[in-house]
This record gives sequence, structure tokens and C-alpha cells, in this order.
Amino acid sequence: MVAVVARPGPPSRLSGTTVRRRPRPGPHGAPVPIARGTAGGRRLGWALIGGAAALVPWMWMLAATMPSTTTVSNWSAAWLGLDAMEAAALLGTGVLLVRRDPRHGLGAAAAATLLAVDAWFDVMTAAPGAERAMAIALAAGVELPVAALCAVLAARALRPRGPVIDHEMKDRWQRLVGSTPDG
Repeated sequence: MVAVVARPGPPSRLSGTTVRRRPRPGPHGAPVPIARGTAGGRRLGWALIGGAAALVPWMWMLAATMPSTTTVSNWSAAWLGLDAMEAAALLGTGVLLVRRDPRHGLGAAAAATLLAVDAWFDVMTAAPGAERAMAIALAAGVELPVAALCAVLAARALRPRGPVIDHEMKDRWQRLVGSTPDG
């Protein structure tokens, strides 16, 4: 496949257009990710799997040695930081979605993760009674549904799309090379 890409800069022989080869599509027409099929990508994958496996004994050690209660000196700053990151992820996702930019999926994935983490820590750190009931209600009624919506947005943004033809670029290319619309 050949893509015609307009590049800003000084005019060239082809009036600012260049031809770039697209990567071969993989199964079902989806583009093949860069890390796929490369030795570096496989090594990175195995390193991540090893990191996940190394966390299992670490979690057992933490469960056995961590105190059940503690005093935290920067409690409000930690929660404020988490909420600020959630707001930034939601804002970025919203702006990219309004612009119909397919990169909105990245912000949506981050927002879904941060909202799920916030819900978990809200519930787990709340005092028993009315405070915990409020944390559960907010998690079930607001944070987790918005996290699920963001996860769906992220998943849909990753779906392979069919070829997109920029008709203006196609027409300009045909004028430059002197071909007709039929070939």
C-alpha cells in the first residue's frame, strides 16, 4: 500500500507531497504493531511477564509484614494528586473525543485506570459505617460506571478500521502524476 502524506515545509518537486509505504497489514487487515515480530518486542514482553511474576512473592511479603493501620503525613496531597490526574485524563479524553482524534483511547484508558484505582482506595481506606457506605455508593454510582465508559472508549479506539481515503489528497496526487480517477 502507498499513502500520500502532505508535509509542511518548503515546496518540493511534488508540491509538498511525499510517498510513504505503510506497514503490511496483519491478520484481519489490522496493522501490525512495531514490537510484534521483532526480537526486542518479544524480549520486552518476557520482561513484563517476569515483572508480573516477581510481584507475586512481593505481595505475599507485604501482606504478612504491613501494619493494618498507619498515619500518613501527606494524606490530602496524595488524594488531591490522584483527583488531579483523573481530571487531566478526563479532560484530555474529552478534548480529543470532541476533535474526533483516535488518540482519545489513550486518555480513556488512563482515566479508566485512575478511576478504578480511586474507587478501590476510597472504599478500602474508608472508616467502617457511614463513611464506608458513602465510599461504596460513590464507587458504584459514579467512579466505576465512568471507568467502564472510558474502558469501552479505549477498546473502541483500538479496533482496526478500514482504509481511509483522503479524497482531496487523492485528487491532488492524480493531478500531479497525470493519472485519471479510474487509474
